[in-house]
Amino acid sequence: MTHNPLLSRDARHLALDAVGAEGQAGIAAGSVLLIGVGGIGCAAAQYLVAAGVGRVAMTDFDTVDATNLGRQVLYGDADVGKSKVAVAAERLAALNSENNVVAIDKRLSGDALDAAVSDVDIVLDGSDNFATRFAVNDACVRAGKRLVSGAAIRMEGQLCVFGPDYSTSPCYRCLYTEADETLESCAGNGVLGPVPGVIGTLMAVEALKTFAGLDVATGRLRLYDAVRTEFQSLNIRKRDNCSECQ
Repeated sequence: MTHNPLLSRDARHLALDAVGAEGQAGIAAGSVLLIGVGGIGCAAAQYLVAAGVGRVAMTDFDTVDATNLGRQVLYGDADVGKSKVAVAAERLAALNSENNVVAIDKRLSGDALDAAVSDVDIVLDGSDNFATRFAVNDACVRAGKRLVSGAAIRMEGQLCVFGPDYSTSPCYRCLYTEADETLESCAGNGVLGPVPGVIGTLMAVEALKTFAGLDVATGRLRLYDAVRTEFQSLNIRKRDNCSECQ
């Protein structure tokens, strides 16, 4: 029987004038490094794999905790105590067996982080601390890779896209500096379960747009307010004294 692509999992992408066969081929050839498989990463990973991104590498050194289950939707009760990336990889393989899903069960730093960033097209950072975010940003600037950064706390979220041309695009250090490291975390302040999912889904959209050859606006901070169901968009200016992208 002849395979009909319009009846495949890619059918709705193929029907989009903005994507079509050429754009879907770009998605299938794309590769992503996902930093953190928490609430943001769980949502992003599922849409990337379901959309057919060719290679999705995930790094996380944490295990599943009961407090994760309200928002990290790749995990269930039976997974408590297990490696997040191992469980996530198993779930994602069941979602789409044709993808290459790579589980990296450790914290990447130094040369290992540089190598992992250099090995993919786009980096999606859903980590929960500034030290990791700065390190990932610096690796992306050095390698000239697009960085999609997302964060969520309470009933608020934010999304930024940087690079890959850092001669014109600001970087994450143009938005935050080490002086901001005392900012609050969701562990102590809580977060509404779906809010990280909203941000992770938007991050996946930006990655898919890049792979499909669509325009992606960089250097803008998108702020999501779940209470009012509103978005704001602010320009990020290159910092004159930025230690990385100047």
